[in-house]
Amino acid sequence: MAEAADIQGSSPSPARRWLRRTATLAAAAPLLAGLLQVPVASAAPTAGPVAEKEPTGSRTVDVSLDTLTPSAPLEGDTLTVSGTVTNNSRQAVTTATVDLRVGPPLDNRSSIDEAARRTGYRADSDPAPLGGPYTVKIPRLGSGLSADFTLSVPVAKLGLDDPGVYQLGVSLSGRTSSQGYDRVLGIERTFLPWQPEATKKKTQLTYLWPLISSSRVSAETGPDDQQTPVFENDDLAAELAPGGRLERMVALGKELPVTWVVDPDLLATVDAMTRPYNVKSGTDTEPGRNQEVAERWLSSLEQAVAGKKVVALPFADPDLASLAHRGKDVSGSLGQLKPATEVARTTVETVLHVTPSTDFAWPVEGAVDPAIVDVATSAGARKVIARSDSLRDDLSYTPTAARPIGGGTTAVVADASLSTGFQSDLTRAENSTLAVQRFLAQTLAITLQAPDKSRSVVVAPQRMPTAAQAQTMATALRGLAPQRWTQSMDLIAASAVRPDPQAETDVPSASRYPQKLRKRELPVEAFRDMKKTQEELDGFEVILTMPYRVVTPFGNATSRMMSTSWRGQAPAAALYRIEVLDYLQGLTEQVRLIDKSDLTLSGRSATIPVTVQNRLLQGVDNLVLRLTSTKPTRLHLDDGKEWAEQPVKIDGGHSQSVKFTASANANGPVSMTAQLYTEDGKPYGRPMAFTVKVSEITPTVMLVIAGGVLLLVLAGVRMYSQRKRAAARNAEAEAAEEAEAAENGTESEAEAAEGDDPEQPSDPTPDTGPESGDPSGTGEKVDR
Repeated sequence: MAEAADIQGSSPSPARRWLRRTATLAAAAPLLAGLLQVPVASAAPTAGPVAEKEPTGSRTVDVSLDTLTPSAPLEGDTLTVSGTVTNNSRQAVTTATVDLRVGPPLDNRSSIDEAARRTGYRADSDPAPLGGPYTVKIPRLGSGLSADFTLSVPVAKLGLDDPGVYQLGVSLSGRTSSQGYDRVLGIERTFLPWQPEATKKKTQLTYLWPLISSSRVSAETGPDDQQTPVFENDDLAAELAPGGRLERMVALGKELPVTWVVDPDLLATVDAMTRPYNVKSGTDTEPGRNQEVAERWLSSLEQAVAGKKVVALPFADPDLASLAHRGKDVSGSLGQLKPATEVARTTVETVLHVTPSTDFAWPVEGAVDPAIVDVATSAGARKVIARSDSLRDDLSYTPTAARPIGGGTTAVVADASLSTGFQSDLTRAENSTLAVQRFLAQTLAITLQAPDKSRSVVVAPQRMPTAAQAQTMATALRGLAPQRWTQSMDLIAASAVRPDPQAETDVPSASRYPQKLRKRELPVEAFRDMKKTQEELDGFEVILTMPYRVVTPFGNATSRMMSTSWRGQAPAAALYRIEVLDYLQGLTEQVRLIDKSDLTLSGRSATIPVTVQNRLLQGVDNLVLRLTSTKPTRLHLDDGKEWAEQPVKIDGGHSQSVKFTASANANGPVSMTAQLYTEDGKPYGRPMAFTVKVSEITPTVMLVIAGGVLLLVLAGVRMYSQRKRAAARNAEAEAAEEAEAAENGTESEAEAAEGDDPEQPSDPTPDTGPESGDPSGTGEKVDR
């Protein structure tokens, strides 16, 4: 339903229909691909089975390491490792044993990364198994079968000496029918951080906890006083419900030492869901039904952020890189960022009742160049969250995150390895366990790089972690809870830490910006659509008596058009922009001129009416209607002018007839143009043209009329004379009858008068016919 007008029934534009089909095809592509593969799969047996290379050597058996506790042991602990071994070969494995292998400490972060990339067994670098009682025996493991294992070893038996990061391997050794001797058939590696006592200097660790989602609210609102919002879909409820992505983020983050980074658009959307809202359903809308889910999530979030630092991104999380690379050449695009920043603070304060910091900008994946930094700081932000794979440091250790990059701007450089460590599919227990151990190992390695230096390290994970990724990140942060080598710090404090003088402060050039990111940026057309929408809105709001009912929803929709969440969703993004613009234009067209038929002007002067219609549900003002004559020498307006203007003010749902005085000088058709203007002189809506046919009364016509009048006078005189003579004859007859009656004495005078009263003359016959009910002719008569 429209905010201020009922414009249902209008057909979608061709561009909108095309984009809907494109978006539908894009969504259906995976399904279509699957269907197209069915015949190929069914035909495979006729061509014979495809020969697959049988796993051999240390890849014969897959070793899955599912749990490792404690993740960072202390002296006196018992390390427990559990998992699954799966025989991927076609031969049975016999006399198998599952062993634990503890290697020497790794020297640096690079050696940790190198060990993580190795997959097969290497006799020259992999240590010997512990053996003895710390072995699980599996007599037989058939082809394609799996077996679970659990290894428990006292930490004192692991041979851990100096603090550091130790490589930990779990292997399966056994025999197959083709090779009758024991050998390593599978291995999985992970890392064991060993720091039983607190370090002298701890690394200050800042972990960002993002609450960001896709844009889901359209520009449409209901006509009620509350302006009931219209959602594109109701998918957000699944993320807010128990077990959903956003529900997990809040429930887990509540107990963690993190800095909350929120998109105010998400807060505004969920807050709107706590009240009546509508959801698009085909060409209509239906009521949303997830108020309770939204209320519960917002209440949990408000409790979670109490006393914590909250950073608010600009409204709808605008794509700063796209704005810098594609939008800066479209006039007005940069101006969209400041309102998005201004509304961020008020939204967070209103919904969460906390005061956020709005001083941070976060480009996609922390990739920066000079243009991105300029755009990021153009709306007032003075701190840019970058990443170390963009702003590279050529140092043997990891420096403090904050560093000045010129112009009073501070770059807070997040560690790339730590920030990207939870981006894989972590629904499998093995992947989650490995990610946790690697994260803990990297943080300890950072601390041990320069044990006499206290440094600040920032972790900026992916913008929208899955529920499984959020769970794994929480597990990793709990592993750091004892704070033996790290100490938590919020982002605001981290940005103020004294920078390392050796850290890189030069912003990389535009040529170093990753091409894979550039290819996913919003196109230039997106910013042109935003500009057109803003121009339409600017011209519309000046005539409204309640402009806030339109400015707020469309202003927010414009911000949503440049959201980072549209990356990789080009058809859906384009459809959203077109629907917003179509809806706005549909509203502006509800204030319009009513088409007129041609007029006929018989005489030297008359008034010409022009009707203005307002189908909005609110009044319009500050409009001027201008009527222009193309031939002022034949027909002019207002004391000889070729055009005349009158102000227009109309209540919602009403029309107004505006009348103009016109004077004719000569016969013939005259083209007239009516156009609405705003008070600042800008045309509003489409012009309306019509023709006035001037037909002046000539002297010949006046003579004809005078002759007709003379004939009527003469006819009246004749009728009067005839009536007078008839009256005289009647009087003589009456006198004769009275004499005869008196002479004969048959009646009294009174009786004769009562019985013989003559008939009274009737009213004259009307000289005009009854009013015709037929429609008038095609020409419209003007008022005179």
